[in-house]
Amino acid sequence: MNLVIVESPAKARTLESYLGAGFSVQASVGHVRDLPRSGLGVDVEKGFEPEYVTIEGKEPVLRKLRAEAAKADSILLATDPDREGEAIAYHIVEALTARKRSLRERFRRITFNEITKNAVLAALEQPGEIDLPRIEAQQARRILDRLVGYRVSPLLWKKIKPGLSAGRVQSVAVRLLVERERERRAFRSGTWWRLRAHLAANGHVFTADLAALDGVAIARGRDFDERTGALKSGRKVVLLDRERAEALRARLADATFKVVKLQEKQSKRSPYPPFTTATLQQEANRKLNLGARDTMRIAQALYEAGHITYMRTDSVTLSEAAITAIRSRVAARYGEEYLSSAPRRYKTKSRSAQEAHEAIRPSGTDMRTAAELGLTGRQKALYELIWRRAVATQMADARLRHLNVHVDAEEARFRAAGKVIEFPGFFRAYVEGSDDPDAALENQETVLPDMREGQALENRKLESRKHETKPPPRFTDAALVKELEADGIGRPSTYAAIISTVVDRGYAVRQSKQLVPTFIAFAVTGLLEDHFPNLVDTGFTSEMEEALDEIARGNVDWRAYLGEFYSGGNGLEARLVEREAAIDPREASTVRLQDLTPRVRIGRYGPFLELERNGDRLTASLPEDVAPADLSEEQAIDLLQKRAEGPDRLGEDPDSGEAIYLMEGRYGPYVQQGERTDGRKPKRASLPKNVQPEDVSLAMALKLLAMPAPLGTHPESGDPVKVGIGRYGPYVVHQKDFRSLAENDDPLEITFERAMQLLSAPKTRARRASATPLREVGAHPDDGESIAIYKGRYGPYVKHGKTNASLPRGTEPDEVTLDMALDLLRKRKERDATRKAGGRRGGPRKKSSRK
Repeated sequence: MNLVIVESPAKARTLESYLGAGFSVQASVGHVRDLPRSGLGVDVEKGFEPEYVTIEGKEPVLRKLRAEAAKADSILLATDPDREGEAIAYHIVEALTARKRSLRERFRRITFNEITKNAVLAALEQPGEIDLPRIEAQQARRILDRLVGYRVSPLLWKKIKPGLSAGRVQSVAVRLLVERERERRAFRSGTWWRLRAHLAANGHVFTADLAALDGVAIARGRDFDERTGALKSGRKVVLLDRERAEALRARLADATFKVVKLQEKQSKRSPYPPFTTATLQQEANRKLNLGARDTMRIAQALYEAGHITYMRTDSVTLSEAAITAIRSRVAARYGEEYLSSAPRRYKTKSRSAQEAHEAIRPSGTDMRTAAELGLTGRQKALYELIWRRAVATQMADARLRHLNVHVDAEEARFRAAGKVIEFPGFFRAYVEGSDDPDAALENQETVLPDMREGQALENRKLESRKHETKPPPRFTDAALVKELEADGIGRPSTYAAIISTVVDRGYAVRQSKQLVPTFIAFAVTGLLEDHFPNLVDTGFTSEMEEALDEIARGNVDWRAYLGEFYSGGNGLEARLVEREAAIDPREASTVRLQDLTPRVRIGRYGPFLELERNGDRLTASLPEDVAPADLSEEQAIDLLQKRAEGPDRLGEDPDSGEAIYLMEGRYGPYVQQGERTDGRKPKRASLPKNVQPEDVSLAMALKLLAMPAPLGTHPESGDPVKVGIGRYGPYVVHQKDFRSLAENDDPLEITFERAMQLLSAPKTRARRASATPLREVGAHPDDGESIAIYKGRYGPYVKHGKTNASLPRGTEPDEVTLDMALDLLRKRKERDATRKAGGRRGGPRKKSSRK
C-alpha cells in the first residue's frame, strides 16, 4: 500500500478520485509542527536552533498518519510545491519518525503544479527528495519574523501601549500606509477653470475642451505643487479663475468655431501576461471587490478541486501544453482571426521568481468554462477572471484608431479626442478593470463625427468648468499589493496575511475599499523610523528577501545570515539594548501632525488630543472615525474647547435631582445622568443615529436614560415588553427574545402595537445566521449527535451540544477532521472543568475575606 500525504482534506479527496486502489490519501491539515506560540522558541546561543513543538489540536492527525505510515510500503509527500509546502513535508517526516527512525527510508517527495490526473500520475513516476535549502530558507524566514516580532514588540508595549506588535514585513506595509497619509495631510488643492464646448458637425454633437489661449497652454492638474496648491515655478501656462473663465465664455458665445487640424494615428494593444499571485489579488480587488485574503481562500479551493494551477506563484510562464490548449479554445470560441499570429510566451522579469511554477491558469488541457465545471458564486467569478486572462494571452492584438481634432475660436483653441476600436482582438475576452468585456468595448470608444480641416462647426453650448487637484489616493488592497511587489517586499503568497494582520492589529481600518492608517500606526511608525530605521526601510527589507532566496538556492548559510542580522555589532540585539533607554515613552506615544497645534497622544483607551494653554493641560478624546489626514485645526480646537467648558447641562432628573448632561465621547454623543465618582459609574445612553446633539432636549434625554423602557404588558405571559438601544442598535425585548427595530422605526416613538408586530415576526437577525453551520464534521462517537463548525464573532469554532471550541489560529474550517474536532472539544471540557475546580493549578480557590 502507498500512503500519499497532502496538506488539505479537499486536496486529499481530489487525489483519491485519481489514484484508486492501492493508495491511501491522508491530509496533515496544514502544518503539524511550528515554533511555540508563547516565547521566542529559538535558541540564539546555539546557532539559532529552532525549538519546534506539535501544534495544538494536531496530535490526533499525527496519530492517524503514524498508523497509516506503519502499514505503508512507501510514503509520498505531495504537499504544495513552494517553501511552505516543503516545510510541511519536512516536519511530517520529523514528527512521524521521531519514535521510529527506520521509517525515513520510505519517504519520497512528489510535486505537481496542477491537481489533474495526468499531472499527479506523472509526478508519481518521478519521486524525489525534500529540498533542504528551501527548508532552511523557510526556517530562516520564520526565525527572522520571531526575532523582530518577539524582540521589538515588547519595546512598543513599554513605550507606547500594551498589545502592539512589530513585524518584518508588517511594519514596512504600515509605514507605506502612514507615508501616504502624511502626503494627503501635506496636500494642498490647486484650482483652475476651463471651458467645454458642445459642438456639432453635420448634425452630430461632440465635446471639445479648452486647451490653449494665444498659443499658451491652459493650466492642468500636473502644473500644480501638491504641497502648496500653487502653480509650480517655471510653468508657462494660463491659469483661469472663475471670473476670467466666465468672461471668456460670454465673449466666445457668438464666435466662429472652425476645424484647423485633424490628426489620426493607429495603435495596437497587446494582451497582459497571465496571472501571478500578486496580479490576481489586484484584479480581483478591482473587478470583484475581493480582499486579498478572500481571493487566496477562493483560489485555494479552486486549486484543491483541480480547477486551476497552483495559485502561489510569481511566474508568468505557461507550459507548451497550456499554450496549445488555449489556442485551440480561442479558435473554437472566437474564430481563427482572433488568434495571435504566433504563440505568445511570457518571461518573468523578477530574478527571484520561481520558474518551476506556471502562471495561474485553468488546469488541464480542456480549458473548461465555469459553466462547464458547474461553478457558482464567488468561485465562478474568480475562475472566469482567471479563464479570460489566460485565454487572452494567445489572442491577437487589439487595433485602435485615434483622432485628435483642433478647433479654433478667436484666440482660444479647443481639442477633442476620439478613439475607435477597429479590431477588438483580445478585448473580446478580457479588458483590465472590467468584468464584462462586451460592455467595456463600448465604454472604450469615443466616436467623433466625420470632419474636414476648415469646416465650420455649430456651437450648441459653452460651459465653464471648475477643476481641482486631488490628494494622492489611499491604498486599497490591490494598490498595496502592487506597491509591495514593486518594492520586492515579502512574497506574493504572504500579502493576504500581511494586510489582514495590519487591519486586525488596529494599524489600519477599512473605509469602503481604502486602508486608512490609525494614529497608533503613526506612533509605531515614528518610533521605528527614529530608532530602528532598517526595520521599516523598503530597500533593507527587499535585501532580506533576496538573502532568503539565496539561502533557498543553497548559496548562503542561514545561520551565518541570522547571526549577522541579529548578533553582529550593528545587529538588532545590540540596537535594542542601545535604544531602549534612549526612548522616552511620552515622546514615543505622541503624534505631531503637520499644521496641527494640539498633539495627538496614544493613551490606554485610545488616541486623544493634548494642548498646553496658560499653564493648563487640556485633553479631549478623538472620535474613532477621524483619519489622521482629515483632522483639522478647527476640529481639534473645538473638541478641546468643549471638553474644557464641560458637558452641556440639559437640566435635572425630577426623581433623583441629578444633573443630566449631553456629552461627546470616543464613540459619539451620549447623555449622562449625574457625575462620575469613585466607585460609581453614572448611567449613560447613546443617541440614536438619526438624532443630532443640538436636537436633544431634557425630555428626550430622560427617555433615553430610562431605557430599556416598558411599552406594555404581553397579553400571553403578563411580562413587560420593553424598548431599548443596545450595542447593535435599537431593539424591543420580551422574556430575552430580542428583535431589532426596522430602519424607519424610532425607538423614542415606537408603540406597543408595533413592538408586538416585531416580536411576532420570524427572526431574521444577521447574528442568527450562525445557526446554519459552515460545515458538518461528523457524528460524536459517544452520543451520535452532530459535530459542526460555525462562524462566530471571534472566528470559526467547532460545536457539539453545548460545548464550543475555537479553531486554532490559521486553521480553516475545511481542514478540520473528526479526530481534530474531538480533540478540541475534549480540551475545552478539561479547561472548563479545571476552572470550576478552582483555578489554573487545579486546587480550590481561596474565598475572599471581603464581603
